[in-house]
Amino acid sequence: MSDFVNLSGEQIAALAAAAVGVFWMVGAYNRLIALRNAMVQAWAKVDDALRMRAQAAQPLLQALREPLAAEQGALDMAQAALADAGRAAVQMSARPVAEARAAAWVAAEAALAAAASRVFALLEQAPQAREAAPVAAGAAAWRESQSRLAFARQLFNDAAQAYDEAIALFPTRLLAPMFGFAPAGRI
Repeated sequence: MSDFVNLSGEQIAALAAAAVGVFWMVGAYNRLIALRNAMVQAWAKVDDALRMRAQAAQPLLQALREPLAAEQGALDMAQAALADAGRAAVQMSARPVAEARAAAWVAAEAALAAAASRVFALLEQAPQAREAAPVAAGAAAWRESQSRLAFARQLFNDAAQAYDEAIALFPTRLLAPMFGFAPAGRI
C-alpha cells in the first residue's frame, strides 16, 4: 500500500491513461460485436424472405411445366438458378459478415433475377397460363416475397454500413484488425 502512495504524478497519470485505454478497448470491442450481431439479425430477415420465395417458386415452376412445355429450358434455368441462390444463401447464413460470401450471394441472386425475368416474360405471352389459379397464386406469392426481400436487403445493408463505418473510425480502425473485424459485404 505504501508503494502506491509513493507513486509520482507521472506514474499516476500513466496508470490513469492505461485504465482509460483498456476501458475504451473493451467498449469499442463490445460496440463492434453489437453491430455485427445486428447484421446477423438483419440477415435472418433476409433468410426468412428467401424461404418464402423458395416456397412460392417451387409450385410456380411446377405449375408452368405444362403450359410452357416449349420453354422447358427457361424453366430449368430458373430452377437451377434458384438452387444456386439457395446454396449461396446457406453459405451466407453461416457467416453473414463475410464480404466474399455476400458477393457470391449477390451474383447468384443476379442470375436468378435474369432467369426469373425470362420466365415471367414468357408467362406474359401466355395469358391462359397466367390466369390459371395455381400460376396466378404462385406469381403473386413470388412478387410478395420479392418485395419483402428488397426490404430485408435494405435493412441488412444499413446494418452493414453502420458496422463498416464503426470499423473505419479512428482509433477503432487500429483495434479492428487485432480482433478480426473486417469490412462487411453488401447485398
